[in-house]
Formats: sequence, C-alpha cells, structure tokens
Amino acid sequence: VRLERQADFLAGIWAHHAHRTKNILEAGDVEEALGAAQAIGDDTLQKQSQGYVVPDSFTHGTSEQRARWFRDGLRTGDVSRMRLLFDLPDHEL
Repeated sequence: VRLERQADFLAGIWAHHAHRTKNILEAGDVEEALGAAQAIGDDTLQKQSQGYVVPDSFTHGTSEQRARWFRDGLRTGDVSRMRLLFDLPDHEL
C-alpha cells in the first residue's frame, strides 16, 4: 500500500510542476483526478463488488488515502516529503 501512496503522491507532484511550468491544468482537472482517486480506492471497489470492505486485503489503499497523497503532492510539489510515506506508521498513511 505504501508504494501505491507513493505513486499517488508523485502523480500530484507531476501535476504541480506541469501546471507551474507549462500551465496545462484546466478547470476541473484536479477535481477529476481526485474523483478518480476516490473511485479506485480499495474500500470503494470492495464495497461496490462485494458489498463489504476487508481492510486487511487492501493493495492500493482507501479512497481517502489515495486522494490525500495526490492532494499533498499537488499542493507542495515537494518530492522530499515522500519520505513521510516511509516514516509514518501504517495507521497514519
């Protein structure tokens, strides 16, 4: 799950810098990315497919986790913050 959080965080960093240097983000792009993160969280997918959630079986993290780390990368653009993903205990991810 940590490596998936890393991917979400790096996607946010990419969006941050791509917009800063190329001004490529359009109205609604961030909301669309956050909506995608919400839609593909393990909790959401499990609830839709089986009607209940089994947190111990998560491979990509919850919808909230995915959105949180994307948002953090987008907001800061700071790759050094990725260290938090490896320093934080599981329950704080």
